[in-house]
Amino acid sequence: MDHELARQWLATALDEARAGLGEGGVPIGAALYGADGTPLGRGRNRRVQDGDPSAHAETDAFRRAGRQRSYRGTTMVTTLSPCWYCSGLVRQFGISRVVVGEARTFHGGHDWLAGHGVEVVVLDDPACVELMRTFVARHPDLWNEDIGHD
Repeated sequence: MDHELARQWLATALDEARAGLGEGGVPIGAALYGADGTPLGRGRNRRVQDGDPSAHAETDAFRRAGRQRSYRGTTMVTTLSPCWYCSGLVRQFGISRVVVGEARTFHGGHDWLAGHGVEVVVLDDPACVELMRTFVARHPDLWNEDIGHD
């Protein structure tokens, strides 16, 4: 995948992450793009805002994309490496590519996805890293709750 295009798409996910932070939530954003580059859905982690533990950024973007006949050729863009739950969503529905803003703060399931034929592009974006590191330092309890650590 062209990294310039990936960075353009990441900007949408980063806008969602910042909006989530502004709402008092966990600043993770995502967007799902069609095989032709059409934006299908965008979303953010809404666990805090909605009181819903399943409202991760990737699932929010996926739900907002609505029903698609096929997800072959689609790209999920996320500001942070997807957790196992969201990695499972990618595999379950055959999403072809995942663009990851950063995997320093949390190294989720992207290696597993790559091992199962999903194209994975890790951008190591400084804005994504800074956003998450600042959040984790300020809200360690909320972060640990989000990633399932006691």
